[in-house]
Amino acid sequence: MRGTALTRLTGVRHPVVQTGMGWVAGPRLVSASANAGALGILASATMTPGRLREAVREVKARTDAPFGVNLRADAADAGDRVRILIEEGVRVASFALAPSRELIGELKQAGVVVMPTVGARRHAEKVAAWGADAVLVQGAEGGGHTGEVATTVLLPQVVDAVRIPVVAAGGFFDGRGLAAALAYGAAGVAMGTRFLLTSDSTVPDAVKARYLAATVRDVTVTRAVDGLPHRMLRTELVAALEDTGRARALARAVRAAAGFRRLSGLTWRRLVRDGLALRHGKDLSWSQVLLAANTPMLLKSAMVDGRTDLGVMASGQVAGVIDDLPSCAELVERIVKEADETLARLTAVR
Repeated sequence: MRGTALTRLTGVRHPVVQTGMGWVAGPRLVSASANAGALGILASATMTPGRLREAVREVKARTDAPFGVNLRADAADAGDRVRILIEEGVRVASFALAPSRELIGELKQAGVVVMPTVGARRHAEKVAAWGADAVLVQGAEGGGHTGEVATTVLLPQVVDAVRIPVVAAGGFFDGRGLAAALAYGAAGVAMGTRFLLTSDSTVPDAVKARYLAATVRDVTVTRAVDGLPHRMLRTELVAALEDTGRARALARAVRAAAGFRRLSGLTWRRLVRDGLALRHGKDLSWSQVLLAANTPMLLKSAMVDGRTDLGVMASGQVAGVIDDLPSCAELVERIVKEADETLARLTAVR
């Protein structure tokens, strides 16, 4: 496959991005993705700054290929984390929310590629005006916090609105999808669930089996966790949160918050403040405020501890059509080959 604006901007071989999934996109998966020629993104929101620096160095010890780090733009220590990326020579800074103009400027001045994730055309226009180098556009099919507009509707809107490389996310898992995204004008695709379901992913085998057994109908969008639309597998926890009363929901949220507080070192005041910051103007109960602040703990229960009954299993709709666990190298090679074959077949039809 010929290079695209994404490969030229980041220095990777193939226009494929492995997204920064909390507790999933650690050094092993990121380095395997990078060695396969994709852009691996290290998830740092669940790491202390010290652990972030260690993780970056671990990735660098495993690969010489470019990779990125995903940051929370609204984190109180976002500036400190940006400086770690600059000091360690990380190639790409990815953001789940729009970073400030100042953070973008600091990263660009240091030569770091800035690629925020957006879910609406107006957000893409805003970060592009602030100097972002590329934008990752996630449609409603994507896992985790998601919007309401399908990728096939959102992607062409953004491609037409900005003059920077656009990476398509939400609903991609194979080479046909990559070919389709390129046809829409995207510079590549980003995938989370598809990379989670590889042999290089550290997610416990029992959890991977739960994903592989899922049908498209088993992937749901719920507001029960933190009051925001959140795409995930329907699990015992989701059912309990949707069916339980406010008192029991609050007790469950407090227990989860206590666990995350011990893990992260945050104070109760900081937890509540972070939860309130995530409300986005929504009328949330106190249980949802606490759950919003410590959703990382609910993700850890499944993705690290293997407790599918107690954890959140963020998932794109593509979980319902994935049935194997290739290595990252096998996956990327397969996707690129299939995309080339698809494009060649379409060209031959002309």
